[in-house]
Amino acid sequence: MNRKQFLMLLVAVAVLGGAGLAMFWKDISGYKESGAKIGAKVLPNLKAADATEIRLKDAKNEVTLVSKKGSWSVKERGGYPADVGEISELLAKLVEAKVVQSEALGESLYPRLNLAEPKDKGSAEGTGTLLELKDKEGKPIAKLIFGKVSLKKDPGNPLPNAVDGVPAGRWMVAPGTIQGAVVLSDPFANVDAKAGKWLAKNFFKADRIKTLTVGEGAAQWKITRELEYSQWKFAGGAGQLDPSAAVGAVNALGQLAFSDVSTEGKVTGDKITTMVAETFDNLTYTITVAKQKTGDDYLFNFVLTGEPPKTRTPEKDEKPDEIKRRAEEYEKSLKMLEARSQFEKILGQWVYVMPAKSLEPMLKERAQMLVQPRKPGDDKGGPGGPPPGMMPGMMPGMGR
Repeated sequence: MNRKQFLMLLVAVAVLGGAGLAMFWKDISGYKESGAKIGAKVLPNLKAADATEIRLKDAKNEVTLVSKKGSWSVKERGGYPADVGEISELLAKLVEAKVVQSEALGESLYPRLNLAEPKDKGSAEGTGTLLELKDKEGKPIAKLIFGKVSLKKDPGNPLPNAVDGVPAGRWMVAPGTIQGAVVLSDPFANVDAKAGKWLAKNFFKADRIKTLTVGEGAAQWKITRELEYSQWKFAGGAGQLDPSAAVGAVNALGQLAFSDVSTEGKVTGDKITTMVAETFDNLTYTITVAKQKTGDDYLFNFVLTGEPPKTRTPEKDEKPDEIKRRAEEYEKSLKMLEARSQFEKILGQWVYVMPAKSLEPMLKERAQMLVQPRKPGDDKGGPGGPPPGMMPGMMPGMGR
């Protein structure tokens, strides 16, 4: 190699090195502009108040949360009220989300971290959960795809499910905004595309029940009580009612919680059961339930009628000072009761999906509501009974 050739080679190396350096600084510049720097916020310009639509989509589900005049609703559930607390928590996490790890991964590797963008229902394995935010004009604010949860080893955690580590972050990609994949500072457990997850869970509360009727015709049973704290009995006095069965049915009615809102317009099924609960507040809940065609859940709807009385009716043997005190207490609670009943009448517009377990105490047959006969051996020696010569309830060693 002569001097001239050597100089030309040096020039070529310098040119290539300069181009490589320029590309390197370009990549670094793009990395910095992407906001993927460790410790940087993912959405530095996001303000929670700007988001008026949230869309979540995964391989099987899709839900759209819409805000109108300050009220959030679930589009796929006929505009049913959304859980404002859950939405506020999600938006607050998005505002504060920071990058704790960054990897320059190609899109071909995204499925390994469940970061592939969902296209249609039934997307391939490795699909993530898409989250899109829009403003009041329908313009996109952000597009993120959430993947696998990042685990952190915690040797001091004794729980069995912490063997592989505890949730500490979440893999995410932001197409067109952040290069590669990043791990966020929060697991984002509430990034869920199931519509039922986002429904407001405030439900009707049938309390102070006076009578409860279940079923129709020969299968019907009806229980009643004279006063709020009286013993339950069968209406008409037919049969010996099991007190625990009665209390179980009434308590279940006052603690109902639905899992989802159905897209069905009415309750349908092979066996439809009607329940009617009358309260001491002059309110009547007429409930219709039917088992779904698939699965164990029930379709559930209720209609509330009646209005709370404007004044309280004193109970028997109440003293004058008690009547006055309780009347004042009732007047204070009346406004809350009226507001609650109006809200519950609105809830009656929808059909709900109810777990079978929550309805079981109310769907018992009449025979199951009766005091069950004692089994052989309950009152004498032998299996299930006291030793020979001992009265029921006596302890060993006690004399007669």
